[in-house]
Amino acid sequence: MSSPTHGATPYYFVPGPSAYPVMAATGLLFVILGAAQWINGHGWGAWSLLAGMIIWLGTLFVWFRTSIHESEGGQYGHKVDLSFRWSMSWFIFSEVMFFGAFFTALWWTRTHSLPALGSLDNALLWPGFKAVWPSVAAGFTGSPADIVEPFQTVGPFWLPTINTALLLSSGVTLTIAHHALRANHRAQCIRFMIVTVILGLLFLGVQGYEYHHLYTDLNLKLNSGAYGSTFFMLTGFHGFHVFIGMLMLLFITIRLMNGNFTPDRHFGFEGAAWYWHFVDVVWLGLYMLVYWL
Repeated sequence: MSSPTHGATPYYFVPGPSAYPVMAATGLLFVILGAAQWINGHGWGAWSLLAGMIIWLGTLFVWFRTSIHESEGGQYGHKVDLSFRWSMSWFIFSEVMFFGAFFTALWWTRTHSLPALGSLDNALLWPGFKAVWPSVAAGFTGSPADIVEPFQTVGPFWLPTINTALLLSSGVTLTIAHHALRANHRAQCIRFMIVTVILGLLFLGVQGYEYHHLYTDLNLKLNSGAYGSTFFMLTGFHGFHVFIGMLMLLFITIRLMNGNFTPDRHFGFEGAAWYWHFVDVVWLGLYMLVYWL
């Protein structure tokens, strides 16, 4: 959000009737329908998925462009700014709950499920089972029935540690960019935003290389028992959030280049920064609980 450029700012801006919500929902309908049919062997599902993505992304592009024009046109006042802040806060809270569910699944598996399966009550059912978490005994799958292929676990060195340094550095450069914007040093802000986006891209590149190494060299896959499923669900969804956050920062950088935002009115920038710092914090939890413990 930026400061008004012309006209009187309304107390609360109410947009007129819009087809964007229906168009976005229609696009998502075709996405879900196409994906479900495609994975069940129906070739036309791929075309439905593609058409749905085009409709959905095209709608979002036009919708966001309209919102930017409304903001730059002076339609968004203090009340709208507050609604944006509350909306972003609740959105990040929902993301906290989302990752909290997966972290809880990891904790429950290691603390309750694994000891229970290795107790005397289950000794006759699985006589060869040992209640050892794979991250403690590298290469041990805990699968006496041979339903999980042998795999090796992954530690914190060196790719996860490199990614930690990249992501934490991006948080620093983003903070510097924010302070530069508040000081009305737009050129400096843009430079540090570009660096932040590059660091996000590097993180995704390193994670992609790590996944290739895990699949080809360690035979660690999504179906590698509870270890593989929790590992890839946590790191994979986090990588997706990094991708989304990187896109948010990229478009904020483009808006900065186009002269949007002022030192006093820039919640679009702040909202993206909140999200990125949230992604940083989640990664720290992943780095400690998944790679170290």
